[in-house]
Amino acid sequence: MEHRKRNTRQLRPAMCYSKIENRHPASPSAIVIGAGFAGIAAARALHDASFQVIVLESQDRIGGRVCTGHTFVFPVDLGASCGDNSVLYYHDLESYALFDMDGNQVPQELVVKVDEAFDSILKETDEVRQGCNEDMSIQRAFSIVFERRPDLQLEGLAYKVLQWSFLQWRVGSVSPWGHGLMVRGLPLRYKHTRERVSKISWHHDEGRVTTESGATFVADAAVVKAPLDVLKSKSIKFEPRLPKWKEEGISDLRVRIENKIVLHFEKVFWPKVELLGAVADTTYGCNYFLNLHKATGHRVLVYMPAGKLAQDIDKMSDEVAANFAFMQLKKILPDSSPPATSALYPGSV
Repeated sequence: MEHRKRNTRQLRPAMCYSKIENRHPASPSAIVIGAGFAGIAAARALHDASFQVIVLESQDRIGGRVCTGHTFVFPVDLGASCGDNSVLYYHDLESYALFDMDGNQVPQELVVKVDEAFDSILKETDEVRQGCNEDMSIQRAFSIVFERRPDLQLEGLAYKVLQWSFLQWRVGSVSPWGHGLMVRGLPLRYKHTRERVSKISWHHDEGRVTTESGATFVADAAVVKAPLDVLKSKSIKFEPRLPKWKEEGISDLRVRIENKIVLHFEKVFWPKVELLGAVADTTYGCNYFLNLHKATGHRVLVYMPAGKLAQDIDKMSDEVAANFAFMQLKKILPDSSPPATSALYPGSV
């Protein structure tokens, strides 16, 4: 159960109780499940609308997939690191270098050529989908474009660069607005349930939320901001059952997985660019390292695999995952990669 403060404004104590007869009817009440950014935003909006709010969170921190690690002597974003008004440094992702798996840097003129081809592919793919009267998968649209425009398929090193572009576009790893580093956290105080919500029921215009231990919270409304993978696992039981269209929507949605493995070195040996990318024959072999030295002054690279590769790395132990990241770095910088002095693997984000 959470009681939280944002800047100088305070959420009023929530009027949600474990016994219905003790509820105070003066103003509407709501339970928000999940203290990620979506849950916090929902709680703020409800509070501003004069609701009395409880936020339930099973972890011992807020923020969900956004969190800061202090394993090193400096803070590192372990989850999402994109922001707008709270940014310490705005990474210029136009500053990057791509390498093949033999450690050869891809000529910049080739990167520009592939970028132009990739833009054409995306434009024609959109036109194909817009011109179709029925829903069409992006994969099918890509196939049609390549059938019409075999000149866009590319070969050799250009094909590998194209695969890297496809991976970054598909998972959104390199966003058009770049990566932002948060300068400071929100001064929030909170309590937490230390357990997950197991059941959400709605009867007689009242919402009842039950945790794994049997603790029950009652309110006029419940807002579910639990992660998609929690909803997909069906660990939360709904009474009455969710509508079929909503269950199908949850089932059909896919969770984008991207990992962060933080590598700390004794010295800087990499190029003075924001991003070091590795190109390969397939999107599975493509990945990149984010250079935090320019932004923080610390000798840090963050390995950021995505897609199926990230899923496979998720199955590794922390030590094996960190060693895998270092070996990927050795492939693109074979002559100048000293072992990392320390590493941090927080898991998928």
